[in-house]
Amino acid sequence: MLTGVHFLLTYNCNFECDHCFLHCGPSASGTFTAGQLREVFRQMRQMNTITSVYFEGGEPFLYYPLLLYGLGLAREFGYQTGIVTNAYWATTVEDAGLWLDRIKPLKVTELSLSDDLFHHDDKDDNPARRAHAAANTMGVPASLICIDEPTVTDTTDDSRKRGEPVIGGGAMFKGRAAEKLTNGLPRRPWRDFTTCPHEELEQPKRVHLDPFGHVHLCQGLSMGNVWKTPLAEMVAGYDPQAHPICGPLIRGGPAALAEAYSIPHEDTYVDECHLCYTVRKALVERFPEHLCPRQVYGLQ
Repeated sequence: MLTGVHFLLTYNCNFECDHCFLHCGPSASGTFTAGQLREVFRQMRQMNTITSVYFEGGEPFLYYPLLLYGLGLAREFGYQTGIVTNAYWATTVEDAGLWLDRIKPLKVTELSLSDDLFHHDDKDDNPARRAHAAANTMGVPASLICIDEPTVTDTTDDSRKRGEPVIGGGAMFKGRAAEKLTNGLPRRPWRDFTTCPHEELEQPKRVHLDPFGHVHLCQGLSMGNVWKTPLAEMVAGYDPQAHPICGPLIRGGPAALAEAYSIPHEDTYVDECHLCYTVRKALVERFPEHLCPRQVYGLQ
């Protein structure tokens, strides 16, 4: 039962972070139009299961009028709403209040503010902290989210028994992170990665939807396209075992996906996402409707 839709309002971003799952940046293309938002909300309303909507990116505040329009549609349909932003717009606490002034009446459930060194140079005085202060003053629910540079942390008792390193920081090694952040980190044999620990591929409760119509089960792993198949029909007809990428992942994780298509690969990887992303990138040309858009894999 699908209950949440996260809109990738745009792939465009004023930052180009090394940890970004989606290869977002100033040159990334793809932004919803108002008409496209209306069409998706029309499709969502037909499902009667959706309860929450998030607006992410890229950086959704780069298209502020469109963000407000989407939040208004969500409120009209009775959905809970959230926003994920790097808070570049909070140049001062007072100025942050100006940006939030039109968001407050739309009753946003959660404003998530990126507060880490991937986005800001100063951990104590930065736009996320200023936006958080303004939101608290105005009564807008807000939280700080942080992804740190990956480092090896003390291992747990269970991981010691298995001989596995524990990598802290919160990054998952897909998208740009798989190419920028894995150097020097401990690795494990590729055959160890027999599950997908992060996504509910058999019964997804949340998907990401991008301006090109792709419905992401995971970043770059598509269930289908809403410009071709209405969302309700797509969800009702979704057969995870028959999906050429999800099927192997469900049966045996990224290792099974690599084996299913005899993809050449290295002997070791940092985590499940690292192997999965690497294998999927090698399969983009073979499964363009299921592994898309290409730019999520750093391809033109």
